[in-house]
Amino acid sequence: MNLRQKIEREIRERGPIPFSRYMELCLYDPELGYYSRNAEKFGKAGDFYTSSDVHAVFGRVLARQFEDMWRALGEPEQMEILELGPGRGLFAQDVLDWSEKKFPDFFRALHYTLAESSPSLRGQLASRFRRPIEAGKVSLPNPTGEDPSANSGQAARQSNHVTRRALAPEVPLVIFANEFFDALPVEVLSEKGSLRINMRGQNFVEQWAPASAEELEFLDRYSLHPEGEARTEVAVLSQQQISHYAEMMQTGFFVVIDYGYTREEQLAGRHLGTVMAYRQHSASPNPYEAPGEQDITAHVNFTALAAVARQNGMHAHKLLTQSQFLLGIGEANQFADAFEDCRLPQERAKVALQLKHLVTPAGMGEIFHVLVGSKGIHLKTVEGLSGLNFGRDAFRSSRWSLSR
Repeated sequence: MNLRQKIEREIRERGPIPFSRYMELCLYDPELGYYSRNAEKFGKAGDFYTSSDVHAVFGRVLARQFEDMWRALGEPEQMEILELGPGRGLFAQDVLDWSEKKFPDFFRALHYTLAESSPSLRGQLASRFRRPIEAGKVSLPNPTGEDPSANSGQAARQSNHVTRRALAPEVPLVIFANEFFDALPVEVLSEKGSLRINMRGQNFVEQWAPASAEELEFLDRYSLHPEGEARTEVAVLSQQQISHYAEMMQTGFFVVIDYGYTREEQLAGRHLGTVMAYRQHSASPNPYEAPGEQDITAHVNFTALAAVARQNGMHAHKLLTQSQFLLGIGEANQFADAFEDCRLPQERAKVALQLKHLVTPAGMGEIFHVLVGSKGIHLKTVEGLSGLNFGRDAFRSSRWSLSR
């Protein structure tokens, strides 16, 4: 049985399913989902690039920021980084390698926890980090949560699996999520109601059911009620995830990097109907074409994420572009981390192009945004972080306000 047949059977047995359930099955079915299969998903041979696929400088620059956070926390004897959705672990490897080389005191304090639910990716991570796992430097704990095969009218069971941290609750914690929230299943709403997926013959068809009170409250507080043919997404699961991880933290930081929007932008008529499918580096608005064989994403509602973080005792700092964040970190040493291994002019030219892709509007710099949350740390101390300081004076009045 392939995934399409599995989805068809569930619909015929249980009736129309919410879009979040369809998206969950496509991405996270334990055997047939996109992230559960062994096919290569990242980089040139896969379906999309992440920042870590571009160059090791992404991990190196963030290692510098994590070391800065460690100092802001008072240089504790232990600090845990919990990475959500680490994929193949390229970013984690770059952070660990560069920290060991450049920041030995920080490296001694650092423990790295990989929160990955995909069985195939967990296998890759276990192989890549075998030695640091055996040495107790890296943890790859099993996800915890409900049975992912159980049916429900709410958003994804598989993605409800969360990872408990490896160290004691009082140890300072940095949670890092790069392109994690965009892959969490969402509900899709229009003025007709909440989207359901049904079958007509051999085809998936869309129909609508009355929106739940929870979905309508999300629109009231963080989004807008779509009109006409417009659609918008309700990220209930993202709210649950950030609430869980923010509550888990006593002292530390939450760093979210993703593409997304604010409520103000939606009210201005932007970022409506953002569900997209990606396959072999081609984008499509059709999520029904190849279940289990294409990535499905939705843009992140940063207003909603920031609000839930605040509800759980965090301070949500101003939303930045990835360009502003990385340039702030790299400004002091002119991105020497990127060029240190270059011996020839051709090598420097190649790295310069890769770095340009990360920070310029033509690349990832203006597409991706960064939300930094902090908890249990004096705000003046947090505001001294290099990543939050690029163009601060001009940024204070910018359009990236998260206030409602």
